[in-house]
Amino acid sequence: MEAQKMTLLMAVIATVAGAILMFLLRAFPFLLFSSRKPPQILSFVEKYIPAMVIGVLIIYCLSDPKYLTFTNSPWGIPAIIGIAVTTVLHIAKGNSMISIFGGTIVYMILDRLFL
Repeated sequence: MEAQKMTLLMAVIATVAGAILMFLLRAFPFLLFSSRKPPQILSFVEKYIPAMVIGVLIIYCLSDPKYLTFTNSPWGIPAIIGIAVTTVLHIAKGNSMISIFGGTIVYMILDRLFL
């Protein structure tokens, strides 16, 4: 069976539908909690999400088998430097977004350089 090509009208409809859905999903929490206090679980998630994201990034950086064995070049150097940069940025700046993005960018650049 041959795949049908998407027409311009179909693409516009799909784009508009996706934009409306994205807007509604983003607006939902604000509409839901505008007149009352959010549940305790959301306050917990808001407080601890930066640490959880950093934990996931550490696991991601170290999950590749070439870093687990430390027998192949680059011996986990990009991952270790990325973790160190994330830690230093978080201690120095105290801003989770700067530390997460900074460490991720350093890791990705080093990982591509050491391929």
